[in-house]
Amino acid sequence: MTEYRSTDSLDGTAISYAHRGAGPGLVIVPGNNRMAHDYDRLAGELADRFAVSVIDRRGRGASGPQGPDYTLEREIEDLRAVQRAEDAHLVFGHSYGGLVALQSARADRSLDRLVVYEPAVSLNGSFDLSFLPDFERLLAAGRRTRAMALFLHRTRLTPLPGSTPRVVFLALAALLVGGKSGVEMRDLMPTTPPELTEVARYDSDGATYAEVMAKTLLLGGTKTPAYLLGVLEPLSRVIPRARVELLDGADHNAPDESAPRAVAEHLAAFLAG
Repeated sequence: MTEYRSTDSLDGTAISYAHRGAGPGLVIVPGNNRMAHDYDRLAGELADRFAVSVIDRRGRGASGPQGPDYTLEREIEDLRAVQRAEDAHLVFGHSYGGLVALQSARADRSLDRLVVYEPAVSLNGSFDLSFLPDFERLLAAGRRTRAMALFLHRTRLTPLPGSTPRVVFLALAALLVGGKSGVEMRDLMPTTPPELTEVARYDSDGATYAEVMAKTLLLGGTKTPAYLLGVLEPLSRVIPRARVELLDGADHNAPDESAPRAVAEHLAAFLAG
């Protein structure tokens, strides 16, 4: 049974997280536009072997807001607060949560093992964020469907090719953010610009990831765009104890939507040593 717990981060912000299972402590850090409940199936696959805590990151659920001074450093403090609360020495990060997990691991010597699935790492400009100003303008104007269509088109996180007419992306965006079913997505969209800004701020040649001392598994899916999948091998050459595993046929949303069982199998095998 899932239980929601809360702890205070370094700046006093309340951080809520979903907790279930028993065993070694594992903290899951969700990606952009995702909440803790989106990882229910993944957590369920792991709860018989691990005490799983899935964070509702700032701006989500019962956690406090991002706030005007939001930075990735606040996310790192939030992650470590949950780790301390649950005595957890295992971490899994997905997408933007993978960037948070990697950056936290650079200075976390208590971390035993780290797994990231297609972290939102930009190496030498590999993550094209030139669309961000237009995205922010559309959000500020209340045009959230068009903002989502732009996001889907430019991030290529759908099976649609880039040459697909924009009207198709608009129709898909309308399905995601329209009506009652889209309330959560609409509410989460304002958290995206600050997070993408941090992705850009942390763009580098990757050398600092050599500070990650935990045993690290870099996961990805073969159906993911190259700009996300392409950072795994360079990271594996920099992080001292890292290796890459690819899930055949999996896409960027394998952990939360399309293949949580397959991701859980890789996770459990690696975390159990």
